[in-house]
Amino acid sequence: MSTRLPPAWSKHLKGRSGPKASPVVKAKPLPRSQADDLLLKQALEFQQAKRLPEAEELCHRVLARTPNNALALYILGTLGVGFDNELSIKYFERAVSHDPQNPYFHFSLGDTYLKVGEYVRAIMHLRRATELKPDLVEAFCSLGLAHLEFGETDSALSAYERALEINHDHPLVRTSLASALISVGRMDEAAAHLKESIERRLDLATAYSAYIFSRKFTEEPPEFASMMRELSNPNLDPASSQQLHRAAGKVLNDLRRYEDAMDHFHRAKENTGYYDLASYRGKIDSLIRTFSPANAAPRVGYGDPSEVPVFVLGMPRSGTTLTEQICSSHPDVHGVGEIGKLRRIALSLGFTPKSAEAFNRSVRSMTAPHSKALAEDYLSYVRQMAPNALRIIDKRTHNFELIGLIATIFPNARIIHCRRDAIDTCLSCFTSNINQGHTYITDLTTVGLYYREYDRLMRHWQAVFPGRIFENRYEDMISDQEGQSRRLIDYLGLEWSDTCLRFFDKDSSVRTASSWQVRQPVYKSSVKRWRDYGSKIQPLIAALGDLAEV
Repeated sequence: MSTRLPPAWSKHLKGRSGPKASPVVKAKPLPRSQADDLLLKQALEFQQAKRLPEAEELCHRVLARTPNNALALYILGTLGVGFDNELSIKYFERAVSHDPQNPYFHFSLGDTYLKVGEYVRAIMHLRRATELKPDLVEAFCSLGLAHLEFGETDSALSAYERALEINHDHPLVRTSLASALISVGRMDEAAAHLKESIERRLDLATAYSAYIFSRKFTEEPPEFASMMRELSNPNLDPASSQQLHRAAGKVLNDLRRYEDAMDHFHRAKENTGYYDLASYRGKIDSLIRTFSPANAAPRVGYGDPSEVPVFVLGMPRSGTTLTEQICSSHPDVHGVGEIGKLRRIALSLGFTPKSAEAFNRSVRSMTAPHSKALAEDYLSYVRQMAPNALRIIDKRTHNFELIGLIATIFPNARIIHCRRDAIDTCLSCFTSNINQGHTYITDLTTVGLYYREYDRLMRHWQAVFPGRIFENRYEDMISDQEGQSRRLIDYLGLEWSDTCLRFFDKDSSVRTASSWQVRQPVYKSSVKRWRDYGSKIQPLIAALGDLAEV
């Protein structure tokens, strides 16, 4: 494989800053030529100065003479983290293969595997990084997150606690440990760590945000006034400002001061970028063309007949976590959270963030053996987390884009589509602390128009795959928890278990923006919540058009 980056990568790097996760490299001296040493030193300087295209060019000059130069491969890997993780992984893998004793190479490879949801490989390389360099705090934090996402709570907490022992002043450590404690319902312990971070001004905005979003307030907490003081600082960086405004909005929303809350939520969205709705509409058009009834018919019988996979999907904040928690409370069901495996399979077929055309060509030319191999790849991955479960739930919300692929490789998979009142869904997206991967939540109009595209695609899937998709309405879960829960378990083909009614007692981690909420019995206050905001959400209602049930 050629080591040169695709032209699109080089173009994308212009004006782009380097990835936060990659540390300054402290590679041991290797037998390189003096010329290569000088070029790589300069490439590292360019990397640190955010002059990424120039760093890329210097690395390629070195690789032209020394194709297996580990440091050059490593630097190239760092340049793609965050927008082409798959290619970054290939560079990091090659760097590790040529310098297996370098802890930073293992750390970056493991951390990037973590970003794409390959938890077993992430754990392997992150653990190796900590063995090679036992004081590498960032590696312990990433290892903790990888264990947490893989469902190994005790190992996750051990990794975070080890990081705290190494450096209790590191800004990432306490907030990471607190996040893990929140996910397993240990709210008081999490609060103690977050309050200490706030007192010591360690990762301050993140600590405030994590604390505020981990509970519901009935009176104004002392933290609110201190957040307001922080927001008055003219030198506050944009990222911290966004986190603090979002947290302030959350407090005010809890206190039913809705107009003030919305002002802060709008401030949190300032300067968050532009979302290209036209490109997304084109992507939906392409998916609809590819998975037309005529194109889908020849692939009947493809894939693997396994009934193990269950896909819970829909818009964020539509009840996907609640649905997963209820179903996975059944003794024969295991929830693996929002894993990225299906998305990685789609990426391997050409499914890019901006376009679906290459993906569509791959699907149209797919053979039965190829579809079965893809299914087996997915099954072997989820089986690592739940070897004996009869049903395994993948709760990645945006798998709604990939229902055609699911139907192709898993003809017997269950698909649960979570729906909620359109205005409530979009408003909850806008006011929640979800950010990464949800760049369409830039303003009320954009999120409303995005919802229309999601709805258009879901109507298409229902027409092309009639009877395959179980429609699970959030409002039905709230008004008739037992009845709807029984219908869900029946759809999964399992005998009823009363444990599904006590989902909030489930002893497992919950990685969601509302982890505290899903540990409570169902409540009705979130139904038609949008009415509290009155005229403040008219742009959203206008954007939704006939989908808004006013």
